[in-house]
Amino acid sequence: MTISETNTHQASFRDPSGYMFHDGETLRRVIHPIYFPQYNKLKDSGFFKTLIDKGLLIGHEETSASAENIIITPEKIPFITNPYEWSFEQYKHAALHTLKIQKYALSKGFILKDASAYNVTFHKGKPVFIDTLSFDFYEEDTPWRAYKQFITHFFGPLVLAKFHGTEVFKMMQTHIDGIPVKLIASMLPGKTKLSSTLYTNIHLLAKMESKHSEDYKAETKVARLSKKAQSNILESLFDYIKKLELKEVTEWGNYYDKTNYDTEAFTAKKELIKSWVSPLQPKTLIDVGGNDGTFARTVLDTVPHVMVTDIDPNAVDHNYRTALKNNEYNMLPFVCDVLQPAPGIGFNNTERSSLIERLRDYAPDVTMALALIHHITLSGNVPFEKSAEFFSKFSKHLIIEFPTRTDSWVESLLVRKREFINHFDFYREEEFEKGYNKYFSLEKKEAVAGTKRILYLYKNLEHGG
Repeated sequence: MTISETNTHQASFRDPSGYMFHDGETLRRVIHPIYFPQYNKLKDSGFFKTLIDKGLLIGHEETSASAENIIITPEKIPFITNPYEWSFEQYKHAALHTLKIQKYALSKGFILKDASAYNVTFHKGKPVFIDTLSFDFYEEDTPWRAYKQFITHFFGPLVLAKFHGTEVFKMMQTHIDGIPVKLIASMLPGKTKLSSTLYTNIHLLAKMESKHSEDYKAETKVARLSKKAQSNILESLFDYIKKLELKEVTEWGNYYDKTNYDTEAFTAKKELIKSWVSPLQPKTLIDVGGNDGTFARTVLDTVPHVMVTDIDPNAVDHNYRTALKNNEYNMLPFVCDVLQPAPGIGFNNTERSSLIERLRDYAPDVTMALALIHHITLSGNVPFEKSAEFFSKFSKHLIIEFPTRTDSWVESLLVRKREFINHFDFYREEEFEKGYNKYFSLEKKEAVAGTKRILYLYKNLEHGG
């Protein structure tokens, strides 16, 4: 198999053990000879099989093997979410997932050689570890060399979120190698030094880091650590994280408890959406600004993969918990601010793709944007043509709801803009259609019974509109 450098995945250049590459629409992984001993032992011992069977590690098939390289093909994951797009509960589960894998690895004579949060994503409703080459042989009495990385990628961000809210997860955009321990320690209340777990794993670690900041040999300060002691540390971290709770109150967490239309109208909207989505027979669908997934669930039984984004982490948390409870394996919730979609980050800004790039690759058959356009336009001051351009970058079909000027939510937003009310005179049905007609062709239009809202079904002009 010939591998062109242009096909190499932008996120895999750091690992000397191998790299990912695109073979058409298939993503494969090359394993270098330097990693053959570990790979063969992990495979032959049944280690990989056990983790895959338990849903802890993404499955793969060995595509080819030679003296030069081994190529494996991982199971396809429709969409990769990053740590700064997770809700609190998702972040917690990703952290616990990583600790479970390390504890199991340790029991079988292996270790996780790195514990990056970017090695975990969400697939089939749950976290899954996606870096097959992150394992190495355990050496007797040596400490876990990925321990500090776990603290800066998982434990630290979670503890910060407990005290400051989930906005801190966005720090992972600028700290792709983890939030520095000293920064984590400086942001925590002084009382956290009284907690043995927080003192040992954050404050003491920050002190040691400062003390040895000029140690260019990068030697481990804990020379020896028994397997039992290491296992105890893992247990302590696991227990602490499992009990962590968020006390953050957010604006849209209970959105559907304060809707401005009655149950009958709510049901009518659900039925209308279902009747429009069904004939399109989509394989993939994304509901942008979909809160807790209420409307996306109306089509969940017929669409193989559904994503729901929202700016409110509590709404995303609620959706995630519901999906777990109901075994909705085809539901993927994640946090997204439409006015500030996640950018490309890392070296050359290409290690982690921007949200728009990932959505383009995902290419949803249907995009839904319900009860969103008035927030984008009136709260975000985004002209209709600009929001239409945004949706056109990844949407084949777009179902979008337009609350008219007499809708109570719109009236409320306009009151806040009263100083510029003349400017927002453009917020009208005809201007909305004018802006969206530049990128989409209108397929259907219907007022939602019992509301002051209009539902539109558009088709992207680039997809034969």
